Amino acid sequence: MAQEKFCQECNQRHECRDVYQQLGKAEGPSVVFKVVAAFLVPLMVFIAALAASEKILAKTINSKEVQTALSFLLALAVTLIVVGCSLLVARRDRKIKNQNAKSKITE
Repeated sequence: MAQEKFCQECNQRHECRDVYQQLGKAEGPSVVFKVVAAFLVPLMVFIAALAASEKILAKTINSKEVQTALSFLLALAVTLIVVGCSLLVARRDRKIKNQNAKSKITE
């Protein structure tokens, strides 16, 4: 309710409405996959690596503190490796797309 009153008093309410209408009609590729890849995959990899390293280290290390620290470091290392690999794959895919786009332009 307060937003409507604010918009009615605004001098630029018509331009604002036009901008929002254009944004609503904008078409483009879905970003859902990128969001999942950027946020959920590293989190899930970290949790899985942490759980796996806890189980493995529980059999070999008696000290709980050392076991927890090593598990965290192993999980962090695995997560960084996975993120690094995904960045390399994304960069390679981007280069391939750019090369394909350039070759279509020159044809």
